[in-house]
Amino acid sequence: MLDFAVQTAREAGHILAERFGRVTEVSHKGEINLVTEADLASERFIIERIKSYYPRHAILAEESGASVERGSDYVWIVDPLDGTTNYAHGYPVFAVSIALEYRGEIVLGVVYDPMRDELFAAERGAGATLNGRRVRVSDVEDLSKAMLCTGFPYDVRERGELIGHFRNFIMTAQAVRRDGSAALDLAYVACGRFDGFWEEGLNPWDVAAGVLLVEEAGGRVTDYAGHPFSSYYAPVLASNGLIHEAMMRVLAPT
Repeated sequence: MLDFAVQTAREAGHILAERFGRVTEVSHKGEINLVTEADLASERFIIERIKSYYPRHAILAEESGASVERGSDYVWIVDPLDGTTNYAHGYPVFAVSIALEYRGEIVLGVVYDPMRDELFAAERGAGATLNGRRVRVSDVEDLSKAMLCTGFPYDVRERGELIGHFRNFIMTAQAVRRDGSAALDLAYVACGRFDGFWEEGLNPWDVAAGVLLVEEAGGRVTDYAGHPFSSYYAPVLASNGLIHEAMMRVLAPT
């Protein structure tokens, strides 16, 4: 099934790439939450392909919601375009994210960046890869030497504490980036480009594949307090494991 997910993500990514820079239809799901015709086209393709190959599997997709198949142990968790705001503005940082959950556990995940033709893939117990080559998290041990990434939920304007976390990490880490695609941020932690990531207000389709990538690349994923992470509950803290405790201290409520 990993090969199926890889091929599906690549083809959906090609749909996005073909339309990139030519977006003509943009609608709002909220005050600042966008959806484009590319999101919808990519999702239609992915869902139709899953239904063709695995008609008894359930699907949880960003734009369509949940399609529950009674008695199914499998759930495909799909983000057809992670980084929609970037995409709508012509900023080339976005990805397709596809994960498969079996009886409540994520067993495979794929994140595809069509702009760089980078395919991140992981299967539970088999490690993580980038374009077929094994990847590992970084070996940075000191938060002051770490490059971190984060994102903000759509209600950030009403959440002053989120700006506080950002400010605190700017003061303690070497660098902090905010690129607008949680799936890619997690993939970059998995391959060592980033040393840590934190965010809240995310949905399962934003993180399911990326979290497995980090874990299979030797990293650690929890909530802010160090408890086991679930894709269905925010927030998420992912790191190379070596700076995890230090990041938790910064995020600790005061």
